[in-house]
Amino acid sequence: MSTGKVVLGLLAGIAAGATLGILFAPDKGTSTRKKIVKKGDDYVEEIEAKFNDLISGISQKYETVKEKTLQIAENGKAKLDEKLHGKG
Repeated sequence: MSTGKVVLGLLAGIAAGATLGILFAPDKGTSTRKKIVKKGDDYVEEIEAKFNDLISGISQKYETVKEKTLQIAENGKAKLDEKLHGKG
């Protein structure tokens, strides 16, 4: 299972637990709704941050692979040129 799925599952579980805790707390309805909205906003911000970190990591890995692939291609071309032109 990927790290991203584990993090999202964990955050979803925390959100569900917090929501149930708030719903069963002895508070007025308006106060409870405000708390739910606040918690929801907090969780959305956390998920956005985790998602952005995940995307950033994927982008960095992509760039690294891209650079290595270009290096390998250039080295292969240089070796091919050497063989074709009799320098090898």
